[in-house]
Amino acid sequence: MRRTDSEGHGPVRYGPPLPGQGLPLLPGLSAALAEAADHDGAFPSGRTDALLDAACGYFARRGLPADPDTVAAAPGAPTLFAAVTAALGGDVLVPRPCPAWWAPQIRAFGRSVFHVPTPAECGGVPDPYALLETVRRIRAEGGDPRLLVLAVADDPTATVAPPEVVHETVEAAAGEGLHLVSDETWRDCVHRPHETVLLSPAEMLPDRITVVTDLAGPFLPAGWPAAVARFPATTDGAALRARVLDVLTALGARVADPVAAAAAYALDEPDDVTERLATGIALHAQVAAAGHRSLVAAGALVRPPQAGRHLYADLGPLRSALDARDVGDSQELEDFLTARLGMPAPGGHRFGDDLAALRVRLSTWPFLGDTAEERHQSLVSPTPLELPHVQRALNLVGSVFDDLRDDAQRWEPPR
Repeated sequence: MRRTDSEGHGPVRYGPPLPGQGLPLLPGLSAALAEAADHDGAFPSGRTDALLDAACGYFARRGLPADPDTVAAAPGAPTLFAAVTAALGGDVLVPRPCPAWWAPQIRAFGRSVFHVPTPAECGGVPDPYALLETVRRIRAEGGDPRLLVLAVADDPTATVAPPEVVHETVEAAAGEGLHLVSDETWRDCVHRPHETVLLSPAEMLPDRITVVTDLAGPFLPAGWPAAVARFPATTDGAALRARVLDVLTALGARVADPVAAAAAYALDEPDDVTERLATGIALHAQVAAAGHRSLVAAGALVRPPQAGRHLYADLGPLRSALDARDVGDSQELEDFLTARLGMPAPGGHRFGDDLAALRVRLSTWPFLGDTAEERHQSLVSPTPLELPHVQRALNLVGSVFDDLRDDAQRWEPPR
């Protein structure tokens, strides 16, 4: 009998982390971190204040004016998000699928999580009509929906929600009295920024939306946890920020001084940071596009990647070939592809999708090389897809999925 739950397959409720950069560390960030590394934290250093000031400038350059009394920082978006959830209370709505860390953070504080389907054209933002129906159902069953979390530039689907979809969803949420958290971790990692319109919900409804950005998306290594939030410049926003700071203080959740120094340096966006970001985005975009071509050619359903360092594939059309390999759900798919590809391939169940659906997220950073030298070559090459190590990785992916396609066609019943 086919398994209907994930028992026996490890901690499937948690992870995986954000897709990494897979690139050499930027010297300016290393220097900023090293300069602050001799501070033992026994007395205030001013680096937290510098980080908050830098966060204000970062948000202002994106059309979201802020001052130090409306921003906060924490060691990573999961910690910051947990504090916001604890401060607001009530039940939380999220799109399906959604980043792997959202639901565990909510449940850690005893809150209920309700997944809402997304529209056909994108992930990250709930369908507005499905959102209204879900809110009304929760209330009819005695629940207390208070918070909607969304991501215009999405992990895991790598899509950017069209402004009209964002507008309709935000209006629907506001009409139901929900507070919104906009996770904008990937907004600076849009593949074609001059062709893609990205609208922050906070530009539309600044009085009801808190913006959260994990710097591991655009700027910092995942091992240097830092995130910033911008709260509404209202009485309610100030009260929410105060409660969030209380929770962070109770948890001892402060950004370490060396990481705060590196984060402030990155958020000031000097030339070396912006140039590296642009180069890295272009590189990951090329690899993502090549991976997308291979997956689509094999018959998988994959939205074209528009942001981030990942792809999200539905292998439902290849189910017959996967069934023959004893792969019948997303956990078994994760196990199978991780072993065959030699890289992380987390299944869709980790992102809130149904276990029975054959969905998987593939990151682009493993294609960039196994050594520091290979990763440097990937970064500086004008034709990175022609590098031998990148070609090998792409060829392996193509071969694995082509085999599945061929087997699926062989076992397809005659019409």
